[in-house]
Amino acid sequence: MKKELYLSHKSADFWADFSFVDFDDEYLGSMMDPMAHALRAMQELENGSIANPDEKRMVGHYWLRNPSLAPQPELSKAIEETLEKVKGITNSVHSGELCVEAGAFTHLLVIGIGGSALGPQFVGKALGSPLDDKLKIHFFDNTDPDGIDLTLQEIGTALSTTLVLVISKSGGTPETRNGMLEAENAFRSKGLDFAKHAIAITGDGSKLHNYAQENNWLDFLPMWDWVGGRTSETAAVGLLPAALQGINIDTFLQGAREMDALTREPDPRKNPAAMLALSWHFLTEGKGSKDMVILPYKDRLDLFAKYLQQLIMESLGKEKDTEGEIVHQGISVYGNKGSTDQHAYVQQLREGVPNFFATFVEVLRHRSKPSITVDSDGMNSGDYLHGFFLGTRDALYEKDRKSITLTILEITPAAIGRLIALFERAVGLYASLVKINAYHQPGVEAGKKAAVSILAVRQAVEAFLLAHPQKAHTATEIASSIGKAEKVNWVFKILESLAVNRSGEFVRINGPDALNDQFRKK
Repeated sequence: MKKELYLSHKSADFWADFSFVDFDDEYLGSMMDPMAHALRAMQELENGSIANPDEKRMVGHYWLRNPSLAPQPELSKAIEETLEKVKGITNSVHSGELCVEAGAFTHLLVIGIGGSALGPQFVGKALGSPLDDKLKIHFFDNTDPDGIDLTLQEIGTALSTTLVLVISKSGGTPETRNGMLEAENAFRSKGLDFAKHAIAITGDGSKLHNYAQENNWLDFLPMWDWVGGRTSETAAVGLLPAALQGINIDTFLQGAREMDALTREPDPRKNPAAMLALSWHFLTEGKGSKDMVILPYKDRLDLFAKYLQQLIMESLGKEKDTEGEIVHQGISVYGNKGSTDQHAYVQQLREGVPNFFATFVEVLRHRSKPSITVDSDGMNSGDYLHGFFLGTRDALYEKDRKSITLTILEITPAAIGRLIALFERAVGLYASLVKINAYHQPGVEAGKKAAVSILAVRQAVEAFLLAHPQKAHTATEIASSIGKAEKVNWVFKILESLAVNRSGEFVRINGPDALNDQFRKK
């Protein structure tokens, strides 16, 4: 362990060890000026500069945990008022003042996707407790009908006392809209008034906001255009689900605020976010040449890798740099919890393709109560977990597999707030180093547009089959007939889906060559 590469922040119960990165002798010195520039750019961002030129937006998730930093008084006021509203709704629900005919709310259904679900899921898993949660939390985080049905089965008869949060900035995200309509139908089928169970978290004046008002939903909380979905965990998106679950959001915000302060340190060698970003840059040659493997040694952090996948990959996965040059940047992220990883893919990590670096997350406190011994040497389960962590780190290093270790004292709201804030800033700093914009996502929008096009073709395929009920056609024939010959692969998969999911209306006639099977209206 190298003293100069070990950062200790005892006041925040946080430590970071970059000894296993193996920086070469010249690298850190050569990167001080670029990192100083990145830190200045970050300060400008916090001061309100336009960081998302595509949409002429500021980026202000740092203001959410310290409203006084917002560049305009009205923004500070909006943040403070929203936080008070989160607490007010939470108190009303927990006290039973806000309730339904069946009684006080007992369950919470969060409907959202991406940043509107991944953050609340991670925080809920990390800090929740089946015995202590005020509300039992569930998610619709996809437009998978079977997944929706499974969640409704988990809620069961408690649907009558389930509070619903529908989260979508635009209010038009198809997956969230579909989940909302599925939830409405589920409540209606049980004779329940969905509006008396529903709260919207969305943009002021959005489609969802208008829909909620027209249907007299319980309440509305704002999402602002200067907070991206993947950095919205300290906004109402993350705070209201956490508070309703019973998590202390004041200490959560305090932890994020503490890490923000630590990562404003102008000396990169003393700044954990700067060192994290420099490690990424060094280990991936500044172009994503290696994957990032997240290995948290704590069951409660099981979803951390999943959360970081969106934060890092959506922020850094860019085709072009800020000058418009094609660079194909990004860092792939995956992970598993220790020591489960030791029985899953550590074999490949140690001896397979050396195309990764590891980020270990160590939690010092094993549990809140005394542990039994599990062997004749007096070791307990936590001692074994700690041993597996150290052993895995050394085993990888012996094979020239580099790693970063982040250590926290225990899993608390403040500690989780610190981890989220640390990675949020590291992502922004790394983006500056490689000259990309971390705060837009054109690829996501392209995918949405493609989905809309496919749904239009689906409508055309259905219309064709309905208009020609007496004759069977191949996908090639139908694609040509509807003017989409170049999209025959879409048409074939659409026909295949129709024949399975609407078998009462459409028939597939199997032949020797599956791709030339015929389809017709039943």
